[in-house]
Amino acid sequence: MGVAFAVVLVLIAILVVGWFGSYTTPLAIMIPIPLSLIGIIPAHAVSGAFFTATSMIGFIAGAGIVVRNSIILVDFIVMRREQGETLEDAVVEAGAVRFRPMVLTALSVVAGAFVILFDPIFQGLAISLLAGEVAATLFSRMVVPVMYYLDQRR
Repeated sequence: MGVAFAVVLVLIAILVVGWFGSYTTPLAIMIPIPLSLIGIIPAHAVSGAFFTATSMIGFIAGAGIVVRNSIILVDFIVMRREQGETLEDAVVEAGAVRFRPMVLTALSVVAGAFVILFDPIFQGLAISLLAGEVAATLFSRMVVPVMYYLDQRR
C-alpha cells in the first residue's frame, strides 16, 4: 500500500505541474498530506485502535480530499492574480472565500466517517478520515496559502 501511495503522489505531482506550469507548486499543494498525520496518529492512540490496512485506506482517501482543497485555494489565487490583484491580496481573499467550501467538505467527510466509526472492520478507516480531515483542514488553511505565497514571492 505504501508503494501505491507513493506512486499516486508522484502522479498527482505530475498533474499539478502540468496544470499550473510550475515545478514548485505541487509542494505547496501537497504539504498538508503529511500534516494530516498530526490528527491521525494521536486519534488512533486515544481510541486504542491499531493503524491497520483500513486506516491506510482512510489516510489515502483523506489525502485526495486534502489535495483537492489545496488545488481549490491555489487555483483561486491564480485566477485572482490573472484579474490583476496583487499576490498578497489574492492569497488573503482565497483564504476567506474558499473557507466555507473547505469546511463543508470536511464536515461531510466527518459525518460520513462517523457512521462507520463503531464498525470493528472499518473503524481504522473512519478514525483516519475523521481525524485526518480535521487536522488537514486546519493546517491546509494556513500552510497552503503561506507556502504558495513564499514560493511565488521569490
